[in-house]
Amino acid sequence: MSGVELAAWSFPILLFLIFVRIPIGLAMLVCGLVGAWLVYGTTAPVLNQLKQVTYSTFSSYSLSVIPLFLLMGQFAALGGLSQALFKAAEAWIGHRKGGVAMAAVGACAGFGAICGSSLATAATMGQVALPELKKAGYAGGISTATLAAGGTLGILIPPSVVLVIYAILTEQNIAKLFLAAFVPGLMAAIGYVIVIALYARLRPKEMGSKPPMPMAERWKATAKVWPVMLIFVAVVGGIYLGFFTPTEGAAVGAFGTGVAAWMSGGLNRKSLVGAVMGTAVATGMIFMIVLGAGVYNTFLALSQLPQEAAQMVVGSGLSPMVVLISILVIYVVLGCFMDSLSMILLTVPVFFPIVTALDFGLSPEEFAIWFGILVLIVVEVGLITPPVGMNLFVINSMAKDVPITATYRAILPFVASDFIRTAILVAFPSIVIFVLRF
Repeated sequence: MSGVELAAWSFPILLFLIFVRIPIGLAMLVCGLVGAWLVYGTTAPVLNQLKQVTYSTFSSYSLSVIPLFLLMGQFAALGGLSQALFKAAEAWIGHRKGGVAMAAVGACAGFGAICGSSLATAATMGQVALPELKKAGYAGGISTATLAAGGTLGILIPPSVVLVIYAILTEQNIAKLFLAAFVPGLMAAIGYVIVIALYARLRPKEMGSKPPMPMAERWKATAKVWPVMLIFVAVVGGIYLGFFTPTEGAAVGAFGTGVAAWMSGGLNRKSLVGAVMGTAVATGMIFMIVLGAGVYNTFLALSQLPQEAAQMVVGSGLSPMVVLISILVIYVVLGCFMDSLSMILLTVPVFFPIVTALDFGLSPEEFAIWFGILVLIVVEVGLITPPVGMNLFVINSMAKDVPITATYRAILPFVASDFIRTAILVAFPSIVIFVLRF
């Protein structure tokens, strides 16, 4: 059996291992080691490869940004910043029909600016907003669907752990990727607000509202979110303007959220230990996935599958746009049962050489950033696509009185909004890459 055939067979085997609940990092590690052993025909090169991949992967300075961004999210949760964001948005628009749900989306966008994780954003905002939505008279389905969709803003609004990994894999500038993601992330939040507004008109009985708050109370609630705005401007602005590197920016963000949590009384010696332990566990899980993907991708490179696939696609005569759309559809399907980080690590080394061999009328840097943002968006669409979108189950596990079918029905308009936004960004790449020209 040739190397290309071995690599082709490894995909269904890998998906089967994931399906039977083998940890994704371990599944990729096993497939990569066994595949390399079959290609080499002996174990010595495989063990040597494992040593080299492990060292080269974890000695990367760029990876140090991940635990710092995760720690920033931990401190933000301890400092009550998620609740402050929601209360501020609710104070201004909660009295409108659908306003509390819109406030939840706005709070998800704000928390995403200091978190960088979709599932963490969904889980954190679910704890804050679900009781308030229920109290305001919202139906269970629209409540859970709103928070599941809002959770996807966690990696669309920079900083984003997934974008950092994509930048490392494709050797792109992290600061430029962060800046390019800002407008699509803002489009996502606006799209979700529009969906809620239309839902309120078509099904007003499922939407509630709250009495208007006095103006003084509104400004008081708004004043409590200044740490979020300050940290976001300091981190993203500082990185883009060149004041510090992404890792240094993440350290500044972690320090700033830590100070904010301490000032609010949420950070003490006990909670600090819990935050560090939570960060360590999440970092270990991510790094295990990174290692498994590194070994598996080394096997794929050894098998020549990416190169063969690129040559086959170029010689097929298919238009570049057809190839791109096909890849985006694959990401949506994979997103139904894989997390975003695993998908990026698994597929980018295969798909990126294919699409870079095609002519989209963009420079290599412009294309790499445009493709990265598109991939990021469709990966998150998969996380809210029924029947097995991961964000849906995270939120539904927190609202046990809401049938999953109700969440499925209510999430479809949000998915439609995502598809419309993706189509716009595919048709008009300048929306993403115009930031590179400043």
